[in-house]
Amino acid sequence: MKKSLLLAIAAGLTLTACSKVTLENYEQIKVGMDRAEVEALLGSPSACEDKALHTNCIWGSESKNIQITLVSDKVTLYTEKGL
Repeated sequence: MKKSLLLAIAAGLTLTACSKVTLENYEQIKVGMDRAEVEALLGSPSACEDKALHTNCIWGSESKNIQITLVSDKVTLYTEKGL
């Protein structure tokens, strides 16, 4: 019983996070935004990959996502897929 309840809560949280990956939120992203501002808008990223001079983060799924490149925790590039 508790296990199924925890699974339901986890699924709900996942859907809530995905619901922030929208065209409306994508259009609010601007070059120069702080990472904290982006996370306030989209929530925590699904994944990030640190490179030598920048960080690539993705919000959402393979088919519907927002990808952002950050340099010194500032947005430098951003793209969307499936929005």
